[in-house]
Amino acid sequence: MRPEGLPDWLAPVEEAARTLRGDQLSRFLPPESGGGRQSAVLVLFGEGARGPELLLMERSGSLRSHAGQPSFPGGALDPEDGDPRTEGPLRAALREAWEETGLDPRGVQLFGVLPKLYIPVSSFVVTPVLGWWREPTPVSAVDPAETARVFTVPVADLTDPDNRATTVHPRGHKGPAFLVESALVWGFTAGVIDRILHYAGWERPWDRSKTVPLDWHA
Repeated sequence: MRPEGLPDWLAPVEEAARTLRGDQLSRFLPPESGGGRQSAVLVLFGEGARGPELLLMERSGSLRSHAGQPSFPGGALDPEDGDPRTEGPLRAALREAWEETGLDPRGVQLFGVLPKLYIPVSSFVVTPVLGWWREPTPVSAVDPAETARVFTVPVADLTDPDNRATTVHPRGHKGPAFLVESALVWGFTAGVIDRILHYAGWERPWDRSKTVPLDWHA
């Protein structure tokens, strides 16, 4: 993992990764008992026709967990990934991204990790791994049973106030959301994006009273 050679626009993200605490990203932090299933996601920044962008995927609607939900590539650590306290999450993030989207890990430069976070509904302890797509390669859904599609979202669209909203779950839980690329990005993924935009200084004022209701399947 190395921060050298990144484009200038990624400097605020790299700096934030070195200083942020878990409680600045989410109120859901890993159990003090050490429980939970160790996992990692790849937060991959590239540069497209409209400037900086993020790689996302949409999970298959037939999955039992988080069906149809946009997410970062990622998943649980395998034993061969190594120690979850050191290199394990880095290897897992790249491996899962390759398995789900077909991207070539050799074109990705990892430059930081965010603090471990927790997804209570699935008991995953998630390490967000930050990457720069130094040499982009074609990507697509490798297994349609798991991934419906793979797509990139310009950061300009994520920061556009017209594309921002607050989701409201039937139980009353609220969270940030993005309406981009014909998708509603919400939950864990939207929470991480929201905090990155904020602490990188990219966030623009938006109407937090604009709500999108979720159903009981969410």
